[in-house]
Amino acid sequence: MNMPHSIQIIATVLFAVAIVHTFSVPVFARLAHKNGPHAGMWHFLSEVEAVFGLWAFVLLVVMAMLAGVPTMVNYVDTTNFTEPLFVFAIMVVAASRPILELVGGVVRAIARMIPVSRQLATYFVVLTVVPLSGSLITEPAAMTLAALLLRDAYFKRPGHSAFKYMTLGVLFVNVSIGGVLSAYAAPPVLMVAQTFGWDSAYMLTHFGWRAVLAVSFNALILTIINRKVLASGEVETHRGVTQDAPVNVPPITILIHIAFLVGIVVFAHHPAVFMGLLVLFIGFCHAYKRFQSPLMLKEGLMVGFFLAGLVLLGTLQKWWLQDLLGSLSPIVLFWGATALTAITDNAALTYLGSLVEGTSEAWRYMLVAGAVTGGGLTVIANAPNPAGFAILKSTFDNETISPGPLFIAALGPTLVAAALFLY
Repeated sequence: MNMPHSIQIIATVLFAVAIVHTFSVPVFARLAHKNGPHAGMWHFLSEVEAVFGLWAFVLLVVMAMLAGVPTMVNYVDTTNFTEPLFVFAIMVVAASRPILELVGGVVRAIARMIPVSRQLATYFVVLTVVPLSGSLITEPAAMTLAALLLRDAYFKRPGHSAFKYMTLGVLFVNVSIGGVLSAYAAPPVLMVAQTFGWDSAYMLTHFGWRAVLAVSFNALILTIINRKVLASGEVETHRGVTQDAPVNVPPITILIHIAFLVGIVVFAHHPAVFMGLLVLFIGFCHAYKRFQSPLMLKEGLMVGFFLAGLVLLGTLQKWWLQDLLGSLSPIVLFWGATALTAITDNAALTYLGSLVEGTSEAWRYMLVAGAVTGGGLTVIANAPNPAGFAILKSTFDNETISPGPLFIAALGPTLVAAALFLY
């Protein structure tokens, strides 16, 4: 729909304010921990998952005042919220106990094949095999599983901030590039695959092998760097993926959970279908509570709220971002997309790029390669990042993840991915 230019400018200003707010979260967290009369408000403002939803609400209020309530309602009605809904649904199902125990068992089995200590092998497998599985089960599901495995095995011990930030940086980058082996699993690829005529065979031959090398190299270097702290058990908890524990969940229950997961992935473009499956899934879990852990409904809803706000604000950035992308040469576009992804969302970036007419195959490749390369630099860079953020933030000091250290931790793995995608 056509939107008054003044509203577009206001949306860009609010988008910039939301980005600044995201980077200011540690400040609000410190104010909240002082337990003053407004501690509750400071705590709300320190929730990264609430940031873009909050400023999107401000945008809608301003839009209603300046352009009228019908215009505001029409804008919301015509905005596509499939991605936020899908991430919410897949996060709830992937985080269920039967799925987690199945994946934990697979990770342990693969780790046993690697001729190094259990701790080192398991850590390496979680940071390689699980992110790469995102090409099959989608990136949000891979992020949810990897974050839960890391949380339960390595992140529950207090302190060790450097270890946690380095691990989180590699996780975010590896998930962002680990989903490009297929044409449907990574949000920035999904946005352009049909327009560009890219199928999974194309993705595997042009992007996939590079992604596998980058993911493996990033995880290997990080495992070597952290080998002493991993081998000593300083960060390992008594319960986690590194421990062989009896599985109390019946195989039929695991199979039913897998069926729900597959169903949601297959119908990822049809919100009415996959949300209906989610409701059935919740009912099944309630019926067999003895085989379940509490479902991750609150965290999933907050992540969905974050992404919905990002969609509402990001959609109105087309007026400046599309022309900027179209004016760049392929190599400049790669680095520009990598940088812009850190302050936008790589799926929105590639979608806007797909609207530019008369582009070459090299230009298209550089757009997507740059978008997925920069997907680990910030929490807003890639749609699955807020899911990992929500799962792991409670294990960090002040229960918040600082954007600065995360950016620095992700910079090295990002440059590795850039080198391979530019090769």
